[in-house]
Amino acid sequence: MKITKTARYALSVLACTSSVGAAIAQTCSAKSGDKITPVIELYTSEGCSSCPPADKWLSTLKDVSPAPVVQAFHVNYWDYIGWTDRFATPAHTARQRQVSAWQKSSTIYTPQMVANGRDLSNWQRWNAVPELASVAISLKQEQGGVFSAQVQATSSMAWSAYWTVTEDGHSSKVKAGENSGEFLKHDFVVRQYQAAGEHTGNSKLVLQTAAKDASHPRRINLVIFNPQTGKPLQALSLVC
Repeated sequence: MKITKTARYALSVLACTSSVGAAIAQTCSAKSGDKITPVIELYTSEGCSSCPPADKWLSTLKDVSPAPVVQAFHVNYWDYIGWTDRFATPAHTARQRQVSAWQKSSTIYTPQMVANGRDLSNWQRWNAVPELASVAISLKQEQGGVFSAQVQATSSMAWSAYWTVTEDGHSSKVKAGENSGEFLKHDFVVRQYQAAGEHTGNSKLVLQTAAKDASHPRRINLVIFNPQTGKPLQALSLVC
């Protein structure tokens, strides 16, 4: 059977498109380095009048290089005063309580900035202090919104992990509560938070994500930490 010039062109375009798609899929991956990637957590709420400055500072971390893993956990215990934070979940509040417990504190508050598992009171002057990593992460995108990670650790090392999916470019016009009338902007908003259990030695972890919102750039984050202290052992972000 003869193939016309038009058909040959269509086949070549299809092959090129398939190759590009395959290349994109192959390059949507990341590996951690020899230093521990800093982990910044902000516990915040749209119902808290002290929180907007912390939210604004967090947005400046998009320009930091090398990039830390940054996460804004919106908590729900301010909702009672009249404004329901649409990004807040009880799971975020529970994580904040766990972070405080690791620090031997019974108090939670907003805004609370945490760097590498410890309170960061003077967050405007934060500088990363590199530490050598004892854990390595390889992270990649699979099919259908699935992400997988290979975690390499020594056979005797116990570790825990959690995933987050964060999004940039969110905003809210607040109509009640302490920030009534304010237009708030948010980056690094945690939209999905999933504990990934306790492990020893090497392990593979998998995350099923929700559908991607094209209007809000997202990051897939994996944090490996000491289950006794909460201190990060390694972390990695993937923009995909």
